[in-house]
Amino acid sequence: MDFAFIITIFLIGFIGSYISGMLGIGGSIIKYPMLLYIPPLFGLAAFSAHEVSGISAIQVFFATIGGVWAYRKGGYLNKTLIIYMGSAILIGSFVGGYGSKLMSEGGINLIYGILALIAAIMMFIPKKGIDHVPLDQVTFNKWLAANFALIVGIGAGIVGAAGAFLLVPIMLVVLKIPTRMTIASSLAITFISSIGATVGKITTGQIDYFPAFIMIVASLIASPLGAMAGKKMNTKILQVILAVLIAATAVKIWIDIL
Repeated sequence: MDFAFIITIFLIGFIGSYISGMLGIGGSIIKYPMLLYIPPLFGLAAFSAHEVSGISAIQVFFATIGGVWAYRKGGYLNKTLIIYMGSAILIGSFVGGYGSKLMSEGGINLIYGILALIAAIMMFIPKKGIDHVPLDQVTFNKWLAANFALIVGIGAGIVGAAGAFLLVPIMLVVLKIPTRMTIASSLAITFISSIGATVGKITTGQIDYFPAFIMIVASLIASPLGAMAGKKMNTKILQVILAVLIAATAVKIWIDIL
């Protein structure tokens, strides 16, 4: 393992985790393609898709811990929302992960594409007045939240993703949760969602531990820094960045499908 390899993997982990902490998503949307395509561009060792998914899973686990820790003060973490959506997404991801064995690869990709397209459309729906509600007065329909998280969990479990890029538009548009509370709480929910994926990857031997360790170190440094930047940014700018990122994800998935 040479110095160029270590630096490249560290930078991929750092950039992905910074965005993860800032926007409240696991970051595998960004890190998965970066890990797959960037090392070979520099003549470094290429990872297989299985190795990339294993490294991404364990890295999301640590990136979300770092982000949640940075948001622990200030009332951004809505514990009721995290409990209802977190437990539902955990059940859904186990069901989806098990059920994916019965589906074709084309079917799995199609579900992923449909979910990403819905998420992208939702992000461009105007979100008026949600950031004027004091954080201690935020209310939402608990069972609606749990049902949506269950559906996202099943879809995310099928495709092996944490599903945060689907949760964020639901929390903003349907449940009317303020932007910063959405970002902080979705990091906590994604952390819960990533537990199953991480355990699965470790027990089935899909993790290349040296690059995973480099990514974890990068995550624990960058994710809190991203969360601090997210706290200071205008919520409208955060929503625009999220919308562009989710739309780009949807476009990439549909290009792969078609």
